Amino acid sequence: MPANESTWCGILQRVPNWRSHTELGVTVAGGSDSYARELARQVREREKAQKAAEAETKRKAREEKLAYETTRVQEAVDRTSVAEHDAERLTQVLRTAVVDSRPLTFERLRQEFVPAPFVPPKGRTKAARVPRWEEHEPEPPRGLLGALGFGRRGYDAEVEAARKRFDQALRDHARDETKRVERLQKARTQHEDGNQEEAARVGAWNTDLERRRNAYRDRDVEAVEWFVDQILAASTYPHGFPKAHQVSFQADTGDLLIEIDLPLEDVVPTARAYRYVKSRDEITPVPRPDKERKELYASVLAQTALRTVHEIFASDTEDVVQSVALNGHVATIDRATGRNVHPCLITLQADRTEFGQLVLTQVDPRACLKRMRSLISPNPYELEPVRPLVTFDLSKFRLMDSLDVVAGLDSRPVLMDLKPTEFEHLIRQLFEAIGLDSVNTQPSKDEGVDAVAMNTDPVMKGLCVIQAKRTKNVVPFETVSALAGVVEHKRAAKGILVTTSWFGRASEAFASEHGRLELLDGANLVHLFKEHMNLDVIPGPVPPKRRSR
Repeated sequence: MPANESTWCGILQRVPNWRSHTELGVTVAGGSDSYARELARQVREREKAQKAAEAETKRKAREEKLAYETTRVQEAVDRTSVAEHDAERLTQVLRTAVVDSRPLTFERLRQEFVPAPFVPPKGRTKAARVPRWEEHEPEPPRGLLGALGFGRRGYDAEVEAARKRFDQALRDHARDETKRVERLQKARTQHEDGNQEEAARVGAWNTDLERRRNAYRDRDVEAVEWFVDQILAASTYPHGFPKAHQVSFQADTGDLLIEIDLPLEDVVPTARAYRYVKSRDEITPVPRPDKERKELYASVLAQTALRTVHEIFASDTEDVVQSVALNGHVATIDRATGRNVHPCLITLQADRTEFGQLVLTQVDPRACLKRMRSLISPNPYELEPVRPLVTFDLSKFRLMDSLDVVAGLDSRPVLMDLKPTEFEHLIRQLFEAIGLDSVNTQPSKDEGVDAVAMNTDPVMKGLCVIQAKRTKNVVPFETVSALAGVVEHKRAAKGILVTTSWFGRASEAFASEHGRLELLDGANLVHLFKEHMNLDVIPGPVPPKRRSR
């Protein structure tokens, strides 16, 4: 085989799916050598273009992968910045309030009425152009025929029709214009009414605010508690901080009791940073060490307590509040029992003069609280509680003047002969004789509480809610369970149900299981009155004998 033929055969073998040279678009004039060279050139160009396309595809894939990885790395950086920002805000809870925030005052609570601008309703607001006759008048005949009067009858008919259309256009325009004016006037009237209502609301608010301000200066309890509520509600904290609080003021001493809800431990970011793991295409958190997380959480609680006291004193420009007692609780679920709990983690008492000497921008919050002789949970992250310095404020109940029932009793009184109010006051006197500070509540809306008593013993101190039932029949189980609910709602140390009759087995079992309920029947009352008041009383009927189980 000649050399040129062997070259040609080799080229054909390198061309895939070879059928004929026409499939390659080869048009070669001349001998077989020229034809072979041209075909080889085109094959090389095709292979070169294919390799270039493959290289371009790989290059784009590398660029897309690099861009994706860069985006993921930036996402990790952004999430790290958020975690660092959140942690930094937690370290500045106190400083932010001291340096950056303005105290809330009555003057700042005043509202200013600014009339809202009138916004016309949607649709046409400006008057439409009045129709003109020239727009409807037909074209008169022109030229020689017009001069000779030909076509005059047809023209007159067109004029008559045009005049009717023109008259109708005028009527439509007048109707539309009336509707437009009425709609615009209605919208303007509603707008003016709205402005007047808002002006009246602002005026009423400012008038009531001035009344509260004068009452506040006179140490009115309701006014002081209302203003403190406004102070605490206006305080802005990072996300995750609760806003629940309770306030009680003692006008005679200027003492303020505040119970606030503190944030839970999850307010501290668990991740210190985030990193992108290329091999798994994951963004994984870098955990914050337990020690650091617990220390930051303890600092947050201390800062919150100090900040609350600072905001109260800073806003009280009239020096109405002389001291603040604060209990900081957390509302959570006990991990051991699954029940809702409300442990106290911080309790403090701060005198205005002493607190005013603190440089809050430079203190260590936890050390500052210890110097103020506050009680701080040694392990707040585990919800280890402390006993509040001020356990309860009796003014939360509607109290009534005490009545001396004992002085009017016979030598051996029958308790069933007493009026319900007299029986309640007698029970209050009994607990006073036992050694508790007791007062009666108002008979209306007392939530089932007839009296409240405070045990002032330094070890066993706490609030007792007392309910007295003067009845001849067994006390229903529902009454006992209802008192348990009141005990939980008032966060009392004990609930005591006193009756002239007796309790059933279900009630006694429920009270025993509850742990903070005490049931005193008629027989117990006889012994208590004799022991503590040297008083012989006749309770109610004798309970029926129980069948043996």
